[in-house]
Amino acid sequence: MPGLEDDLSLLTEAALRAGDIAKQFFQQDPQIWDKGAEGPVTEADLAIDTMLRETLLGARPNYGWLSEETEDDQSRLSSEHVFICDPIDGTRAFIEGGRSFAHSLSVVRSGRVTAGVVFLPMRDKLYAAAMGKGTTLNGAPVRVTAAIDPANATFLTTKANFKPEHWPQGIPNVGRAYRPSLAYRMSLVGEGRFDGMMTFRPTWEWDIAAGALIIEEAGGRATTGRGAPLVFNGASAQVDGVLAGAPGVHGALVSQRA
Repeated sequence: MPGLEDDLSLLTEAALRAGDIAKQFFQQDPQIWDKGAEGPVTEADLAIDTMLRETLLGARPNYGWLSEETEDDQSRLSSEHVFICDPIDGTRAFIEGGRSFAHSLSVVRSGRVTAGVVFLPMRDKLYAAAMGKGTTLNGAPVRVTAAIDPANATFLTTKANFKPEHWPQGIPNVGRAYRPSLAYRMSLVGEGRFDGMMTFRPTWEWDIAAGALIIEEAGGRATTGRGAPLVFNGASAQVDGVLAGAPGVHGALVSQRA
């Protein structure tokens, strides 16, 4: 049975290969298809998805598979270990020539993320975490901030998450910033660049699985939008939003949503 560090090394190598493929298509007018409500997909997404599926399942044939760009047959539900991957998180940014798209790869065991990597090839930022092993950025350990007061905190989020219906105890007065990729937002929290992130709409597992472990192994908290534990490899492949960040501000905001 491969260990956590073996899985993390496998994810890291695959993420670097994904970055090489993305660079071949970046700003080269890749072919684009519209998936309707799910947004656009490019030939780069599909090429990376194929490589990831062949590489990761080739190395771990007994693991299940869940990816944004692979049709889900739900056979993964009977697997103890599952790869959960987003070939390109931030496809719209990729299409527009933005540099903040990411590759998000993770291994989940019995609903919990055990290894995760988020790689931004155009920013040369490789975030990696394994359960009980901490979080690194380009090999150096990182930690979440020590923020405890939401009024002095800055969260990566969008305006939609501050509608009154989300905050029965009153809308919090927190600083706000934005990045186009959920995986990158979570990684920036794990790095300690921002104090937290939030999104309260149903959220695809492949967008957040790796980022959740990156935050938690950096000393933070990552839960659903209501503060419940995140459980992955669910039948719907979605969770009820995400609220994550430094423990102090995370707890304060969960209480404010009660």
